[in-house]
Amino acid sequence: MARKKKDNAPVVEETVKANIIGAGEVVVQPITETLETNFMPYAMSVIVSRAIPEIDGFKPSHRKLLYTMYKAGLLSGARIKSANIVGKTMQLNPHGDAAIYETMVRLSRGNETLLHPYVDSKGNFGKAYSKNMVYAASRYTEAKLESICAELFSDIDKDTVDFVDNYDNSMKEPTLLPVTFPSVLVNMNSGIAVGMASNICSFNLRELCETTIGLVKNPDFDIFETLKAPDFIGGGQIIYDRAALEEVYNTGRGSVKIRARYNYDKSNNCIDITEIPPTTTCEAIIEKIIEKVKAGSLKEISDVRDETDKSGLKITIDLKRGTDAENLMKKLYKMTPLEDNFSANFNILVAGVPRVMGIAEILTEWIAFRTECVSRRVYFDLTKAKKRLHLLLGLKKILLDIDKAIKIVRETKEEVEVVPNLMIGFGIDEEQAEYVAEIKLRHLNREYILKRIADVDELKKSIEDMEDILKSKSRIKKIIVDELTKVSEKYGKDRRSEIIYDCDTDVSIEEEIPDYEVNLFFTRDGYFKKITPLSLRMGGEQKFKEGDEMSQTVNSTNTAELLFFTDQCQVYKARACDFEDTKASVLGDFIPSKLEFDKDEKPIYMAVTNDYKGYMLFFFENGKVAKVDMAGYQTITKRKKLIKAYSNKSPIVSAMYIKEDTELVLVSTAGRHLLVNTAAISPKTTKDTAGVNVLTVKKYHKLQSVRQYREGEFAKPHRYRTKTLPAAGALLSSDDTGEQLQLSLE
Repeated sequence: MARKKKDNAPVVEETVKANIIGAGEVVVQPITETLETNFMPYAMSVIVSRAIPEIDGFKPSHRKLLYTMYKAGLLSGARIKSANIVGKTMQLNPHGDAAIYETMVRLSRGNETLLHPYVDSKGNFGKAYSKNMVYAASRYTEAKLESICAELFSDIDKDTVDFVDNYDNSMKEPTLLPVTFPSVLVNMNSGIAVGMASNICSFNLRELCETTIGLVKNPDFDIFETLKAPDFIGGGQIIYDRAALEEVYNTGRGSVKIRARYNYDKSNNCIDITEIPPTTTCEAIIEKIIEKVKAGSLKEISDVRDETDKSGLKITIDLKRGTDAENLMKKLYKMTPLEDNFSANFNILVAGVPRVMGIAEILTEWIAFRTECVSRRVYFDLTKAKKRLHLLLGLKKILLDIDKAIKIVRETKEEVEVVPNLMIGFGIDEEQAEYVAEIKLRHLNREYILKRIADVDELKKSIEDMEDILKSKSRIKKIIVDELTKVSEKYGKDRRSEIIYDCDTDVSIEEEIPDYEVNLFFTRDGYFKKITPLSLRMGGEQKFKEGDEMSQTVNSTNTAELLFFTDQCQVYKARACDFEDTKASVLGDFIPSKLEFDKDEKPIYMAVTNDYKGYMLFFFENGKVAKVDMAGYQTITKRKKLIKAYSNKSPIVSAMYIKEDTELVLVSTAGRHLLVNTAAISPKTTKDTAGVNVLTVKKYHKLQSVRQYREGEFAKPHRYRTKTLPAAGALLSSDDTGEQLQLSLE
């Protein structure tokens, strides 16, 4: 870079190049070293200080928030704005106001996440069972601590737990809360750490306290006697499976099956879902139901909507006519999140180490933790009582000569000499002398001192009692039991989740199809209509596509099975209930599109059956007839398409479904008529059989048509019958010509 002097003479400065050591070099570092130096500290921080709850039942974020509220006097005071609470909590938890407020929301009564909430909320705190019901901003809501929080902070100021500095060493915070009940199992708690996770279900407080008391008294206590199953804030019904619960209780891992609870409103023909599993939301359930309805798996439902309001959760499902509500709910339990599994993973930090434990082991660890809290509390009170006793004993010596004490104080020239002179004058130590010296002048009377000294005997008894407690494990256990009993009586509630003992969850559920009479119409071009008799009577003329005409009309029921045979030797299966009820004034459903026919494939015949009894008859141009048992088209799986439905060796003329043998008239292009009883045709087991020869046709002639024989159609029916098959048939006699002309016109 050049610069100029005052005389504009250019001066060139030297460019100094700075070489950075190691710049641009590729350093090979073992992956194990990278994991140890970079990843492991992060993983341990997430596991120990963020995602996994400790034996008191709280994660650090929960504990910091609740302790801040406790120190702010919100246990007994009035509610304050949530934004103020969040701001104060940042002194302990500097991870942003959004994360702190979200933690508060989950702990609140309004959000309905916890069986026993810790935050008494006012305002919109959202709902755990709905992802669309979002909580309001912290400036709009108010909160304080619930009364049960008194059990979380009981004697916290008596050195019951350790305290550590906060992140900037400006204040102290507890490492654990001295909870008087096993809160770790009272409320749901979940978290995802690095390489591990935790998911703890909630249990009824009364049952849990009773179980803990049983374990305090007897380490081999059977917890199944008192702890029947988990209990959830949202209620629902727990499917009791002893083996599954034993796995959860013993190992800390497993699953609990829980289903929604519903009411059937007969007057409105609808189902009201009022309680759902804690693992899902209203929106997820409704979306799944809609998906299944669109897929055709739930045809009994006409509408589903969310009617949740201030009174609580409510999902309404409108049913179609004739639907059995109980059977439909069985299907919904299997197809939707209305029945779900809570996957338990009781991973808890104990002394900074994550451990997956069963319930008995967790409660045993909690009992040990609570035992230490009680011992530390008693020791704190004992130390305080001994100190007070020591001071009162010094005061007692002053009582012997109050005038002497006053004289010593008055005659002492310097203030610093008062305590030493009192020590010498009465033979007391410095601490006792300081206590005496601080007594107000108005209290230097015999009455005041006698009242203080009266506490000495009581203090001595109290000290002896506390020393005995510290030496006796049984007495500490009794204190824990008494505290648990009081908590159970004061805060215990009835179970929210109902336990179902007799429930066969593996029953295969058949689809419930409304059964009622219908009229089925099928046109030559492949249009199908399903019309109820009432609608048919009230409707007008049948509507057809231009050039189309009615091919088949069948009276049946909504449960009937439909088989559509095509010109490509295939059959497509459907059910009458797969089609909506319609009217005569519409074209109907176009079967090739509805059933997804192959390209250029056309339907030729519709067979309607309820039981797959009878036979399918296929008539071919070469005069052969195939008689196939209808049961051959019945499938165990719900296959919608069957290939090789009939033979392709000769063009098909007609197809016909008969339930029992009947008489048919076969007509050839030569004008010959053959009257045949289908009993004379042997049935075949294979669907694509070529059939048997029935009508003998000469060269250049073929089978032209087939129709049902009507009694009296021929003047002399025996003329067209034959003893053996195949047969050529006979030409119409003069007596039958008029009748045949009428039939052709029809």
